[in-house]
Amino acid sequence: MEGILLSIALGLGLSAACGFRIFVPMLVVSIAARSGHLTLSEGWLWLASTPALVAFSTATVLEIVAYYIPLVDHFLDMVAAPVAAVAGAVVAAAVFVEISPLLKWTLAIVAGGGAASVVHVGKTVARAGISIPTFGMGNWLVSTGEILSAFGVSVLSLLMPILGFIFFLGLAVLAFVIYRRRRLRKRALLPA
Repeated sequence: MEGILLSIALGLGLSAACGFRIFVPMLVVSIAARSGHLTLSEGWLWLASTPALVAFSTATVLEIVAYYIPLVDHFLDMVAAPVAAVAGAVVAAAVFVEISPLLKWTLAIVAGGGAASVVHVGKTVARAGISIPTFGMGNWLVSTGEILSAFGVSVLSLLMPILGFIFFLGLAVLAFVIYRRRRLRKRALLPA
């Protein structure tokens, strides 16, 4: 039972990292699985293959570079919303070991995809909060923070899955609080 709970915490932490950047967590999973530090669930061993490692490395570099190009970063944020949810579900399914297929896919889609989506929406709101007042000049700072967060949460989740899960819960609560405050502020500004 403990192994199942740890794999769920690991999957949700890695899924949350997909909300920051899509390919960084997948590259971390590929490297960890290839080096023997991560056990993948049945059917996902291809993530540790050489072609997958090359593909994720290339995609990670392209994704990082693209987010430093003005306007391209905005376009990528729009396109990345559904892709982050899919990546979160894929990463979660890959690391959910010893779980029945029905539970695995339910958790992967709902919790994994949901974790990536919550983090992605939160980071998009934070990006807008910096991008708008700086006329896009602060985007490099946000992009750097997103890359470091994706890498940090991925590694943290691999080393200490429970802390990665707690980090995700903290982000989810923070996103909810910010959403709630904005909604209440809008209501206060509307005429009755």
